[in-house]
Amino acid sequence: MNIPLNRLTLLKGVQELAKRDADLARIATTYGPPPLWEREPGFHTLIHIILEQQVSLASAKAAYKRLEKAVDPLEPKNFLMLTDEALKQIGFSRQKTRYGRELANAIIDGSLDLSGLEELEDEDAKEQLMKIKGIGPWTSDIYLLMALGRPDIWPKGDLALEIAIQRVKGWSKRPTPEEARKMSDEWRPWRAVAARLLWHFYLSDRK
Repeated sequence: MNIPLNRLTLLKGVQELAKRDADLARIATTYGPPPLWEREPGFHTLIHIILEQQVSLASAKAAYKRLEKAVDPLEPKNFLMLTDEALKQIGFSRQKTRYGRELANAIIDGSLDLSGLEELEDEDAKEQLMKIKGIGPWTSDIYLLMALGRPDIWPKGDLALEIAIQRVKGWSKRPTPEEARKMSDEWRPWRAVAARLLWHFYLSDRK
């Protein structure tokens, strides 16, 4: 199903998962339902997710705020006007600068239709996104999960989710990305809700 999550369907997913998994039920009971963590679809959100690749969320957020100040509005053609040096000062690595330019050019030349993704099934939408250099499985999954609100997406390789699973399940070792993905199959068709619950636990448990 690709009907976007909202507050009501998120709560429905939490209730369904709580019936099936006592550990997820305990998260919901202890910390309450998770935030929706929705993001507006578009170029700016994909750029933000690219900035989040393999760095802390705080670091990516700071870089994104600098980008917003430098480019207003944050649209592909305006992004391309920034020099490599300007992007470096904002917080883009050389690699992420290349990824950002690839994305902006793909949107401008029409090879990537972001608005059209909303009409596609999950795997088809991911396939379109991953045609762009720098957008791999994790980046495309996060976009589908947060920007398109897809309810059954699992972002394989997300470190916070793997740490949360280890703690919630009381395992001695952190699961590998593939082990975490296999476990997520038990939470279909609400894997994106399970991910939100686990992120909610991860962030709340650190306070």
